[in-house]
Amino acid sequence: MSLTLALFLIAWAFIGVVTGLWMIRRGHDPMWLVIAVALGPLFVPIAWERVERRPRLAASGPEGILGRAETRGPRVLVAMDGSPESDRALDTALTLFGSGCGMLVLAEVVCYDATDDATHAAIDAADARLAAAAERARAAGMPVRFEVLAGPPGETLRRFATDQDMDVLIVGRRGRGLSTRLLGSVSTELVHHAALPVLVVEPTRLRAPESNATVSARSGRG
Repeated sequence: MSLTLALFLIAWAFIGVVTGLWMIRRGHDPMWLVIAVALGPLFVPIAWERVERRPRLAASGPEGILGRAETRGPRVLVAMDGSPESDRALDTALTLFGSGCGMLVLAEVVCYDATDDATHAAIDAADARLAAAAERARAAGMPVRFEVLAGPPGETLRRFATDQDMDVLIVGRRGRGLSTRLLGSVSTELVHHAALPVLVVEPTRLRAPESNATVSARSGRG
């Protein structure tokens, strides 16, 4: 293989990887990365055409979210995804707010492509996880609602929190794995850009014995 051909193939794959990662960060399925690497620069116009610009609702729980005038007490949003970290975020919400919470909202974010799947498998799985988590909250005496959203996780959660006039957003933080370095940390994005206070629950292995969570608040708009 000549040096020119090798450089061409490297550049081809590099453009595909960058475009594919950008598409995934914008809320699309990781499967696009494989297609992007194969198509290289040919994938750029496809990605630009395919990428959606705004998060959207994928599925609602059986009860609608109450407005500010219909609730008394803090309105708390907890980001869920079925992971142990999100379970700890819910536990923190139950511990801190309990029955004094005005309304607890649980939200899970799926990729845009999940809404195009005829089986709705990913959406149904997220809906089932949220329903089970909501039962835990109801057992603790909290008024709870849940919704499945579609889009890039960080942007989707902060837009949803603003639209629903939430008072605090609670999210579990994962470790510093390869996916976090490549695709970004949802908790970090929320802390820096959310327009409401964000409480980040640290992973167990990083958590100090005397503390259950690290609170990071940002009151200004980012």
